[in-house]
Formats: sequence, structure tokens, C-alpha cells
Amino acid sequence: MGGVAFLFAGQGAQHPGMGASLAEREPAARAVFAAADAVRPGTSVQCFAGAQEELDETATTQPCVLTCDLACARALEAHGLVPDAVAGFSLGEVAALTFAGALDDAAGFELVCHRAEFMAAAAAEHPGAMRAVLKLDAATVEALAREAGDAWPVNYNSPQQTVVAGAPEALDDLDGLVRAAGGRSMPVAVSGAFHSPYMADATKALAAYLADGHGLAAPRIPVIANRTAEPYPEGDGAAAGAARAELLASQASNPVRWVRTLEALSSRGIDTFIEVGPGKTLTGLVKRTLKGATALPCETPEQLDAVLAACRGAGEPAE
Repeated sequence: MGGVAFLFAGQGAQHPGMGASLAEREPAARAVFAAADAVRPGTSVQCFAGAQEELDETATTQPCVLTCDLACARALEAHGLVPDAVAGFSLGEVAALTFAGALDDAAGFELVCHRAEFMAAAAAEHPGAMRAVLKLDAATVEALAREAGDAWPVNYNSPQQTVVAGAPEALDDLDGLVRAAGGRSMPVAVSGAFHSPYMADATKALAAYLADGHGLAAPRIPVIANRTAEPYPEGDGAAAGAARAELLASQASNPVRWVRTLEALSSRGIDTFIEVGPGKTLTGLVKRTLKGATALPCETPEQLDAVLAACRGAGEPAE
């Protein structure tokens, strides 16, 4: 068996009841929800009992998904499964950095609450939406987005799936262009044009927050960045810290290079990918991007047991 990576789920994966059964059984997961409640009271109640509409609000989605992500990862870690590298999709990158020790748990929870606030404010100032474009390659989607106007490819999810963000009218035009090109477009369940130029104000606000005594320490394991598909800078010096802060702040208004991120992990000898957090979207993207890779979701106790059994059978320590 090669290496193992944890992939932290992002916005859009949220659903009612997420993480509830795992927190009930696993003390390590339960502790994460308790820590989140200490920073943001009511987080666990929203995860376990919140309605979908409530969970879809950016200010709720981001802290709740991060908490579920981190709870799942900590449950695996408590059973002896430690990844060789990590990555997170969009919001999940904050969870990955927290798990990797660049932020302590309280700082990670606080940062994601501010990130959600900043991105929601930018979305209110620059209303937009997102579309997932299927059955077309990235270069074709890039060309169609340029033709549509204020629309930008922002999530390179798999070789045949690219998400575009932009102005609602431009995305309406994009829908027709995609159909004419033989593709399919679907609305994404988010409340703004995330990772696009419409999020420039969020990037500025995040940069100011990080510069005001909320910086990132050197990760203890490699964290592959969305924006560059390269590891976050190591080192304890001021320059390395500034580079990490710039990378995280700019992520909000730059594309998620997920295909390149998965390829970068594969090039490091990773062949087993564990999706930690709600849903199994990232598991599917791995299977559509990396031939022969093993990809498993881990949100429920049953899924956790399956992951541990699979890794134990391949020679990884699980207890």
C-alpha cells in the first residue's frame, strides 16, 4: 500500500444530521463538536438537527462543515490512522490546516466563522451564483465562460467537471452555450460566486484578519493548497508565515485546482484517499480523476469501520 491522504469536504456537502452518529459513538469526534460549541454555541445542534435551508446559509455552512470534517479526521486519528498528507476542498482547506496543526482548534473555528462572514458580505455586495458543467473538458468550459461574460471557471473538480461562478445573467447565457456544446450545467447549492473576482473583498478582509495576530504556524504534515496544488510553505520564519497567510486569504477569490491537487498527492505516492466530513462528493472526484486509486468516505461509524478495515487489510496500523 502506498500513502494515505485525508480529503476535507467543502461547502455544498452539508446535510441535516451530519456527524451525529459518529459523535454519538466516537469520543474524539464528540470532543471536536464540544470544542466548536465553546467557540460558536449551537454549532453541534445545527449539524445534528438543523434544516437544510439553515445549513445552506454561508454563515452556518462553513463552521458546521469544518466541525464535521475535523470530527471525522480526529476519529480516524484516534484509531491510529494518520495521513501522509492532507488537502481540503475550498472551505475544507481551513479544516485541513487545522488538522495539520497550522491552527489550533479554537483558532480554526474562529477563522472559519470570520471567513464565512467575509464571503457572505462579498456575496451580498456582488450577487452571483455557480454552475457545475459536466461532460466538457476544462479548456472548453473556459472558452464558453469567456463567451458568456462575467463568468469564471473556479472549481476544476475532475477532467469532465468544472464549476463556473459569476453573474446570474451570464450563467443563464452559459447554460445555453453548454447545451449547444453537448454538455450539461447544474446549479450549485451555494449563495455566492465563490472563488471568483466577486470575492476580492473577502480576500482583503481575510488578509487583514490573518495579519492581525491570527497567522498560520508551519503544518506538521503537508497540506496541498487549492490555489497552487503545492504544499503550504514550511518554516517558522516571518516570510514563511506571510506566504501561508497570503495563500489562504487569496484562496477565497481564486480557483480551486482540485484535479491538480489530486495529481500532486498521487505524485507523492498517495494511493488511498479518505474523504473526511459530510457526503462523498470528493470520493467520486478521486475515482473520476485517478485511475486505480482507492477512495473511501468517512462520516458515519459504519464508514469509519470500513476505512479502518480497508487500511488494516493493507498493512496500515488501525488501533
